[in-house]
Amino acid sequence: MEEHKSCITTCEEDQHVVAAAQHILKALAASKTVSNDLRKTILDIEIQLSSLSIVNERNGRGIKILERQLKYAEDKVMKWEANHTMIWDSSPSVFSEYLEVVGEIQTLTQSLQNLPLDENWKQKELLQRANGILQGAMSRLEEGLVHILVQHKQYFEPEYMSFHCDRVDMVYDESFGSVEDDQIEEGSQSSGGSQFETSSVDLVNPAMLQDLKSIASVMFASKYHQDFCQVFITSRRDALAEYFVILEMEKLSIEDVLNLEWHCLNHEIKKWIWAMKIIVRVYLVAEKRLCKQILGDFGSFYQFCFSEICQSFMLHLMNFGEAVAMGTHTPEKLFGLLNMYEVMNHLAVDVDILFFEEVGSFVRTEFHKLLRMFGDAAKSTFVAFRNVIATDPSMTCFPRGGVHHLTKYVMNYIKALAAYGDTLNHLLVDESSIDPAGNKHDTPALSFSPIASHFRSIATALEANLITKSKLYKHEALQHIFMMNNIHYIVQKVECSILRDFFGDCWLREHVVKYRHGATSYQRITWVSALSKLNVSDCVSRRTLEKKCKEFNTFFGEVYKTQTGWYVQDPQLRQELQIAVSQKVVLAYRAYTGRNSSNITEKFMKYTEDDLQSYILDLFQGSSKSLSRK
Repeated sequence: MEEHKSCITTCEEDQHVVAAAQHILKALAASKTVSNDLRKTILDIEIQLSSLSIVNERNGRGIKILERQLKYAEDKVMKWEANHTMIWDSSPSVFSEYLEVVGEIQTLTQSLQNLPLDENWKQKELLQRANGILQGAMSRLEEGLVHILVQHKQYFEPEYMSFHCDRVDMVYDESFGSVEDDQIEEGSQSSGGSQFETSSVDLVNPAMLQDLKSIASVMFASKYHQDFCQVFITSRRDALAEYFVILEMEKLSIEDVLNLEWHCLNHEIKKWIWAMKIIVRVYLVAEKRLCKQILGDFGSFYQFCFSEICQSFMLHLMNFGEAVAMGTHTPEKLFGLLNMYEVMNHLAVDVDILFFEEVGSFVRTEFHKLLRMFGDAAKSTFVAFRNVIATDPSMTCFPRGGVHHLTKYVMNYIKALAAYGDTLNHLLVDESSIDPAGNKHDTPALSFSPIASHFRSIATALEANLITKSKLYKHEALQHIFMMNNIHYIVQKVECSILRDFFGDCWLREHVVKYRHGATSYQRITWVSALSKLNVSDCVSRRTLEKKCKEFNTFFGEVYKTQTGWYVQDPQLRQELQIAVSQKVVLAYRAYTGRNSSNITEKFMKYTEDDLQSYILDLFQGSSKSLSRK
């Protein structure tokens, strides 16, 4: 009995203490000298004491306190509700005060929820009312979130957003007529681009970050985190969609991409490479930083929001790449495939870091799958190029015996590919290739690489094709001029570029011998019979001498008319050939006329030595001429 009495006394004493404390807090709250922060703290304590009071006495007094405090907060909220522009366009203090009131409502709601469950209808009514006020406040905060994200978003600097490409690309067709030396540049690799590697941009005005974090804190504390994330994701998706429009990235289906003409597809590929670098290395880095700045205090939510914002756009980019990798792989597409492979290879680490969490695993997996597709497509296209060259179908005589367009195309093609040597060596590391020329790899280390072996194999296929084309000429001498011109062009392209490191000095020496052999063979076929007419013994008759001289004159005139129309493109090679012919012909003619000048009348001496020297300089200029002298 005594024990029960003691317990009642203790409860009564606790109630007196609570009542006294509440009285003090009311007095402090009424004071005009108390700051807003302290006033809020006092209200929080009063709410907690009210809860304690209700636990200790069920006379409804605590409910009345909570009701009064809820009415106070509700009046403030309703005042702001009456003016839709007041919160977001007013001073920071107004926004801060609004968030404080919302925080008070959260505390009141929590206090009402923490009260013991009973049949007190007033408690239920207040809880329902508090939840309604809180829901309205959350809607206003969502509006504020959208307002800040839209009105205070920031754009890249102009240099990030412009795409230009003036490069002339190599185009494959059966005539190769579009290929000229001055159109071709060294291969232009598409690495990550140093201008993007250290770029840092703010997608939202940094001055507004604290407001965004405050909204997030209040909404998460009220268990409206899903609503916050949904609004945030939608707003940021819209912002990213705007960048895609600025970057001129159309949403093409796989079927659309496969049906594009090459010049259109090539332009889209270059835009894709440009956009991929900007989106991954600038935009997504900034987007993830923004997500972490705002939601970093709430666990993995920032990772989830980032993934939801970016995933669809990354998949859109990769769908375009997949369509390109799936398409027909003609030779000119190899450079696009290599550029796309290289940019993805450079960005692979960035993507792995950006999407390293489980929520980003799908993007990460699809990215690496596409990277392998590009590698396989580039490899198969390059390996097949040799067969394309070996089976080139053009079967008409190339005019004037000059350097064939096929030769120019192939040599400029592999010269451009040399810039992708590291990439191709990586892709071809498991590709066995035997050097068909059986060259000794005497210089330097690059000549041992897979790509070097393939280059030499392509050159061998080209040479075999040229031999077949040379047989189309009726003049055997022109066949040798054609081969001399083309082999010399190949040698010059190798000798004067990075290709020398891939082909090696031994290969060069062998092919110098080949084009010189072509020159020698031409001289033998063309001039041996002519010079034989000048090689007569001293005992022949005058009539025979005159006949031989006349035959030489006729032969030289025919050669002049025909071979001035033949063309040796390289000036130095043309001069060397003219000198070689001059040394043989002029010297032989000088010896002939010197020995027989007294036995041949002037009318049969049609040419002087200077005439022959001058006429020989007209050979191989590519424009047919006729001798006017009788």
